[in-house]
Amino acid sequence: MAAEPPSSLSYRTTGSTCLHPLSELLGIPLDQVPFTNWTPSVCLVNFVACQLFALFAAFWFRIYLSPGKTSPDVRHAFATIFGIYFVIFCFGWYSVHLFVLVLMCYGIMVTASVSSIHRYSFFVAMGYLTICHISRIYIFHYGILTTDFSGPLMIVTQKITTLAFQVHDGLGRRAEDLSAEQHRLAVKVKPSFLQYLSYLLNFMSVIAGPCNNFKDYVAFIEGRHTHMKLLEVNWKQRGFQSLPEPSPTGAVIRKLYMTLVSLLLFLTLTKTFPVTCLVDDWFVHKANFLTRLCYLYIVMQASKPKYYFAWTLDCHKFQNVLRKLEYSDSYLAKAMRNNYRHYFLSSKALKVAYDVVTWAVTQLAVSYTVAPFVMLAVEPTISLYKSMYFYLHIISLLIILFLPVKPHAHIQRQPQTLNSINKKKKD
Repeated sequence: MAAEPPSSLSYRTTGSTCLHPLSELLGIPLDQVPFTNWTPSVCLVNFVACQLFALFAAFWFRIYLSPGKTSPDVRHAFATIFGIYFVIFCFGWYSVHLFVLVLMCYGIMVTASVSSIHRYSFFVAMGYLTICHISRIYIFHYGILTTDFSGPLMIVTQKITTLAFQVHDGLGRRAEDLSAEQHRLAVKVKPSFLQYLSYLLNFMSVIAGPCNNFKDYVAFIEGRHTHMKLLEVNWKQRGFQSLPEPSPTGAVIRKLYMTLVSLLLFLTLTKTFPVTCLVDDWFVHKANFLTRLCYLYIVMQASKPKYYFAWTLDCHKFQNVLRKLEYSDSYLAKAMRNNYRHYFLSSKALKVAYDVVTWAVTQLAVSYTVAPFVMLAVEPTISLYKSMYFYLHIISLLIILFLPVKPHAHIQRQPQTLNSINKKKKD
């Protein structure tokens, strides 16, 4: 049977199709295109529309539903209703997964004991997310256009587990056993149903995040967030006679500028070097290994603008998201550094050479590692790794087996609890 043209597949989105004429005009699909459709664009028209509408709604929310003009319950309700609408608009009946998970975990929040609430919430949320991922990969057919609801589901899972642990810290542990950060974020009263829904499904973060803390979100709804931050920077010493109200206009304009740049890069680089090229016949059977390494790095770099576009358009905590993407201090990196770095510190030239080589190796390793998260399909990922001879898997295994991590000379820092701080003050 001949494959259907992309235009007919566009109507198979589970989300709203009211923007289909616009998507055809721009040549961009309504929702996420699966890997096997061989369409380089994965920009979501529905997603962009919701995010832009959320930006304007946020201005209206700040001006006409400000904490001084309306009650926190009204702000919670507005944020929740718009968030639910955005989820249904983008994902259609797949949004049921989010609502089921939220309702199940609120049941745990209400009924479970404070000593176990964090464990039950974690296992239910992570278990449901895992089942959805497995179903998405092995049950849903990649040749049919399906909406990728796993992103919002992961954000909701993060929030559910974060809130559960913070409730456990506030109600199930002694204050002196908490670190300063845990004490600051501990939730001492279980949230109401409206607060719970608003925190998890508000229109400002339900589609693209970020995962924030419950106390910070409630402070934002109640209008205490800016005052809390300003009190930390000694606003009186800066010449203010009263607490100023900062304007978000400048920050929003900067983020929109970054969004336009990311969109331009997406429409050029990402379409010039699509991720689908990593499993075509030339890459798998004809290109040599060095060419595959370099091309994989280029494709992974070219795939970044669409993520920067989405996160920047969210206009919130973009820098924190970028920091989380930075290369972490892994076991393998420590093993290599502790065993070999000291040999390259005898001269500046050797140190520069070491830095250049380790940077290049890190970039290649990261490109190899994140490929499955970009491809979002099992068979193409296996095909890619076979063409790369599973080289990083093999090298990593050899390092783990034969290259021990040497212990550091310095004493490992332990997190400070309020009890340990009080002891130091007494001393």
